Amino acid sequence: MVTIDIESEEGQREILRRMMLIREFDEMAGDRFADGEIPGFVHLYIGEEAVGVGACAALEPDDYIASTHRGHGHCIAKGLDPKRMMAELYGKREGYCNGKGGSMHIADVDAGMLGANGIVGAGPPLATGAALSAAQKDEDRVALAFFGDGAVAQGQVHEAINLAATWDLPAVFLVENNQFGEGTPVEKQHNLENLSETAEAYDIPGFSVDGMDVTAIYEAVERARERAAAGEGPTFIEANTYRYRGHFEGDHQPYRDEDDVEEWRQRCPIDSFSGRLVDAGVLDESAVEELRSEAAAEIEEAVAFAQDATDPDPSEAYEDMFDVAVPELHMHAGGARADGGTRGGEGR
Repeated sequence: MVTIDIESEEGQREILRRMMLIREFDEMAGDRFADGEIPGFVHLYIGEEAVGVGACAALEPDDYIASTHRGHGHCIAKGLDPKRMMAELYGKREGYCNGKGGSMHIADVDAGMLGANGIVGAGPPLATGAALSAAQKDEDRVALAFFGDGAVAQGQVHEAINLAATWDLPAVFLVENNQFGEGTPVEKQHNLENLSETAEAYDIPGFSVDGMDVTAIYEAVERARERAAAGEGPTFIEANTYRYRGHFEGDHQPYRDEDDVEEWRQRCPIDSFSGRLVDAGVLDESAVEELRSEAAAEIEEAVAFAQDATDPDPSEAYEDMFDVAVPELHMHAGGARADGGTRGGEGR
């Protein structure tokens, strides 16, 4: 179950636990990538945990989400298994996509997670399509698209919002404004004070919220979901947040000042929410640390699972590509080599 009652003490503890789990997962992913264990690129969600958890907690279990290149947090917030996620990062057969997707392409359609995506702004069209499907089938399902501030300038994003608004589709568009599109500050990308003003062009509600406050995100998405499910169309939400690490691991970050990073770190969504729970008597300090330790242990187990998981056979690279078998693929699969080349061919 994904839906969490934020008014209950149990729900509040679960929200804190998921944010901690995301933080531990991405810190571990960053460490393992630096050690050379994880291939490819990783883009970490550290600092933005409140957005993913607050949003997914306000959705129903059958609702859809479409993610971004920075999707680990969205996956965990939607309830995916960190073990299978870590196995996917390691390129192992037990991963969600059999090790073929890696960090930027984790997906579990059965769980409503339509996939992380390396294409800037690809989430909104996917979510609009899922929302159209739900509307055509008369299903009580809503599709939420996560996308970054840089993606707001993408044409496909506006096409998706325009279509959803015109047809009153059950969609929610949630831009995670982490203040930088790669290395470009948001104020140098857009001629708007608030990206939520984009909604005015489509005559739909649009508002900005504190993306470091998980409660504010939850309440915003809850209202947007109610509107979408009632057939009143989409909502555009801007969550002002911040990524503590670079755009990608290895990013030297010449575009920002460390003092700014430290200022945002003082607003850590995990520390602020746990502090509120302690003040309210929901948890004490020892219970907070126990949750943190449990999250760390769970991610340690995920790494061990991924390290011991199975390396796929090179011939499997040609599987899971098409729903209907394509003979030409099987011909090439028979000549696959472990190093990625083909037998009997040079330069192919």
